[in-house]
Amino acid sequence: MYGTKVKSNQLKKFLEHIFTENDKRQGPGTPVCIWGSHGLGKTHIAQAFAKERGWQFRDIPVAQFEEMGDLHGMPEKVDPTPEEPHSGDEYTYFYPPDWVPTEEGPGLILLDDFNRADDRILRGIMQLLQNFELTSWKLPPKWQIVCTANPEGGDYSVTPLDDAMLTRMIHVSLTFDAKEWAKWADSAGLDKRGITFILNRPETVTFKRTTPRTLEQFFRQIENIDDLEKNLELVQMLGMGTLDDVTVGDFLNFIRDDLTELIDPEEILEANDFSQIEERLKKIGTDEKGNRRIDRLSTICSRIFICLTRENYKPGITDQKNLCSFLKSENLPKDLKVGLAMDISRQASDTIREMLRSDSEVAKLLIESM
Repeated sequence: MYGTKVKSNQLKKFLEHIFTENDKRQGPGTPVCIWGSHGLGKTHIAQAFAKERGWQFRDIPVAQFEEMGDLHGMPEKVDPTPEEPHSGDEYTYFYPPDWVPTEEGPGLILLDDFNRADDRILRGIMQLLQNFELTSWKLPPKWQIVCTANPEGGDYSVTPLDDAMLTRMIHVSLTFDAKEWAKWADSAGLDKRGITFILNRPETVTFKRTTPRTLEQFFRQIENIDDLEKNLELVQMLGMGTLDDVTVGDFLNFIRDDLTELIDPEEILEANDFSQIEERLKKIGTDEKGNRRIDRLSTICSRIFICLTRENYKPGITDQKNLCSFLKSENLPKDLKVGLAMDISRQASDTIREMLRSDSEVAKLLIESM
């Protein structure tokens, strides 16, 4: 893969910068190529980027193009001087195919999985990437081009890109980040138990059969199963239909063990008696053999952060008091406290940051996290 490795939130900032600079030019801008494993969310991020800005969007599956006409359009012989047949002025005009936009932007064209396209198609795309035009037609003004690509080599059936193709784009590689995925999953209404599982076991996302895409499929299927432990056989069948064996086994163990132990962030933030939360944190932080379960506590911290950064989250007095109590809890290791404070100081709203600065002990944590 090519370019800097980035998380989804970094990718959005990257695209924003590139497209802003492209708009300042008189001629065609620079296309962006997003590299990453299958099922990572490259297409979704590009589509969401356009939607959030009210842009037009065209998703072009160039890997499915079979004929050059799918790319160039259909040719027709044009005679500008029909009154003089065989004058020698005839020329061939290519009518734009249906996927070519006709209206001025802003808009985004996504050439999806473009390095899975046939080599002939890729050679034809070079002119589009360089000049935002092909044969007889041009893209309307204010359109941007994004390509997505899978890694070369390994398990992917892709067409290698030469330097002439690579140098026509600016590249970036998207990586999986459990916290970023969990924020998206929370906003998309995915099953909270699934979100908790991935935060607890991020290593299960191997990009073989278990990808963000297949996880969404699986979690959508179990969201209406109230008691997963009583329906383990059904959960296992659903899992085996979408995920790899190891992930399914981990999820079944998670149901039997960790899932029943963890606390929802809403319970912590809205508790009327925080001493009861302290007792539960103490129990959660140690298993039956007396071993520390930092992984469980870390998952709780991640879920609290996701809750705090929801667009519709409005903290009340109880939330403020309990969040400060949580960050001062003796049952929470200091590195987790500092980590959560760091996340809050970077991404939470000004209201939440000011709320925490009002407590001197928590304010000290925020300073340490900077």
